[in-house]
Amino acid sequence: MIVVLKQNPNREQLDSLIAWLQDKGITIHTSLGAAHTILGLVGDTSALDIDLIAALDIVEDVKRVQEPYKNANRKFHPEDTVVKVGSTQIGGGTLTIMAGPCSVESEEQVVAIAKAVKASGATMLRGGAFKPRTSPYSFQGLGATGLAYLKAAKEETGLPIVTELMDLSQLPLFKDVDVIQIGARNMQNFDLLKAVGRQEKPVMIKRGMSATYEEWLMSAEYVMAGGNENVILCERGIRTFEHLTRNTLDLQAIPVMKRLTHLPIIIDPSHAGGKNWLVDPMAQAAVAAGADGLQIEVHNDPARALCDGPQSLRPDAFDALAQKLLKLHECIRSING
Repeated sequence: MIVVLKQNPNREQLDSLIAWLQDKGITIHTSLGAAHTILGLVGDTSALDIDLIAALDIVEDVKRVQEPYKNANRKFHPEDTVVKVGSTQIGGGTLTIMAGPCSVESEEQVVAIAKAVKASGATMLRGGAFKPRTSPYSFQGLGATGLAYLKAAKEETGLPIVTELMDLSQLPLFKDVDVIQIGARNMQNFDLLKAVGRQEKPVMIKRGMSATYEEWLMSAEYVMAGGNENVILCERGIRTFEHLTRNTLDLQAIPVMKRLTHLPIIIDPSHAGGKNWLVDPMAQAAVAAGADGLQIEVHNDPARALCDGPQSLRPDAFDALAQKLLKLHECIRSING
């Protein structure tokens, strides 16, 4: 249920309403908009009398919300969420470019790539230390050592770190990580979602390979229900009948998510297509469709990469793409006003 308050509500009446709702076991999330204040009521609201609440002088409207996701629902929070990460942000009209190697291979490698992508306009460094792989014989990442190399790159460049958390036991190692990524395979690992919901770092949730929009948003709801509202969504392609590409990038997820939720959405064209020549057109299409940012894999020697070389861009190719994306973003913003 949501309660829309009139402008400048009487503070005493508002405090009385909140206290009454809390006495009934209702959790209240307050959203301050430009014109109205909205109270999002989470809990068993079936016994609440809508007419009684609507009759209050400070209330403009009361609506029941049918969707199972409440905190992530745009009806609860009409204004777009902006997630602050260090000196940068995700959402709020900016284009965030997260770039770096699929897997951290050495300190020299990740520092060099971090310097290159920052010079090209990237504002965050992505890199895998723990790698979920389909085959148990594939490179699984450097683990804690990889995190140390990412930290060194952060100290060298100032770029915030985005990296994947695979297991609860790894969480204590993520002290220097700025954004915790929950991978597609863990999108419905509910214990993991609850754990990252109890800490304060921003969380980026990649859409599962066969997940519906509602399932994706319910994963975000798990994190937000734990108290962490700094959630970012990432579309990385879904599994379809097509085998020519690694996955099928669902670009319509951008306008759909913009309608359903206030959370920012990032597009990962590298994992979606699995081919480096698809990254450029899909990244441009994502920006044109209104994505808040992109996650792009960059490697200094893709042919010798230990993980996902075929979908990685060389630094020079990334530089050319980044310049196009930044110009396109400004153009789209000017067109849309």
